[in-house]
Formats: sequence, structure tokens, C-alpha cells
Amino acid sequence: MKLYLIGLPGSGKSTLGKKLAGELSIPFIDLDHAIEQESGKSVAAIFSEHGEEYFRSLEAVALRQQSKSAEFVMACGGGTPCFHDNMPFMNASGRTVFLNVPVSEILKRFMLTREHSLRPLLNESDPEKLTGKLEDLLAKRLPFYTQAEITLSGLQSPAEILAELKRKSNG
Repeated sequence: MKLYLIGLPGSGKSTLGKKLAGELSIPFIDLDHAIEQESGKSVAAIFSEHGEEYFRSLEAVALRQQSKSAEFVMACGGGTPCFHDNMPFMNASGRTVFLNVPVSEILKRFMLTREHSLRPLLNESDPEKLTGKLEDLLAKRLPFYTQAEITLSGLQSPAEILAELKRKSNG
């Protein structure tokens, strides 16, 4: 099984992806980490030094390279589906799952962890401005996210998500 998890930053792709991969006994791939390992730079440094367009080209190459594995659960970057025909590629080569988490929940997660400060497109300390940025990203990316084979709330446990995936596979 090749399973691509997509959704906004903070939707739980990495956290759930690791748990799902463990449940399925298959490798977990964090696409951003793969890019960082390949380039020797953090995503933030790539954005800062070369810009988003350059990062998106690296991301498309890494996506296709990592997808050569026989099976995996991959946590894609929030923007991965939106560039370089990545969404059609993922739909053709595996199963895509959109973790549709409300912006209000993502904001709560970010305020607890301060993780958003590491994300180039979301480095904002004012909760109202961060909410606006998240809502803008969602509006731009939703047409891509909704092309996923399966949409889940993202608030479910890994066991519930696996059960849902099995049910949707058989239905």
C-alpha cells in the first residue's frame, strides 16, 4: 500500500502517518524531512535562500523519488498537492487521504507547540493573523485537497482512520 496524507500544516499528517505506518508495519516517509536530508538544508532555509518556486521543484522530485518504494505512509507537505501535477501523480500511484482539520483546531495545536514558527508560510505570532494565513492557505489549496480519494476529519485516532480506510476500500 502507498498512502499519501495531505492537508494543511498542523493537520496531523506526520503524527498520524507514523502511527498508521506502525499499525500497517510499513515504512513512514516525511516528505519535508526527505527534502532536508537530500539538500542538507531545512525547509525554512531553502525558502529563505532560494524561494518557494525552487522548493516546490525539489519537492516534486523528492515526491517521485520517494514514491518508488513498494509501500509506505507518506506525510506530504501542506502545499505538495498544489504544484507540478503532484496530486494527479499521487492519485495514480497510491491512495490519497485528505486530513480535513478545522482551522480553529490547527490554531490550537500551533499555539500549544509554537511549531508554526518553523514554517516559512506561517511564521506569525499574532493568532488573528495566523488564523487569516491558515484560512487563506485553505481557500487556495482546497481545490487540490478535495481531489483526494478519501477525506477524513483528521481528528480521529489512527485505529479509527485505519478502520475508515478499510471500509472505504471495500465500499
